[in-house]
Amino acid sequence: MASANLDLVRSIYAGWERGDFSSTVWAHPEMKVVFADGPAPGSAGLADTGRQWRDFLSAWESVRVEISECRELDDERVFVLARWSGQGKASGLELAQTQPAGANVFHIRDGSVTRLVLYWSRDGALADLGLAPDSGSSGS
Repeated sequence: MASANLDLVRSIYAGWERGDFSSTVWAHPEMKVVFADGPAPGSAGLADTGRQWRDFLSAWESVRVEISECRELDDERVFVLARWSGQGKASGLELAQTQPAGANVFHIRDGSVTRLVLYWSRDGALADLGLAPDSGSSGS
């Protein structure tokens, strides 16, 4: 039986898989988004992240994300491996060529995401969390 936290994360990704990134009802108003690695590591609040995300999305067509693994790490964290797709509006470049497979860690308390850690590198996420790269898939 899936936990409420797994159900919440899967519901978030259900929209993202359709290319709908507009809903933030799942986010705590003071949620922090942490960019753990990649071209611009750092952290931001929900409003700043929303602006950055809209800027990113404006350069791409048909952006989608698909879960390849989703599992509960503990009572407050859900780990997701995901694959991105989309095409650059000006360049025609496939998003999967630049960032094919990332990882996210959702920190959840009382039914809201309080912290979202985004990893450009799956290997970096697995190393940070002490997980084996071949840990297998569960829960998706």
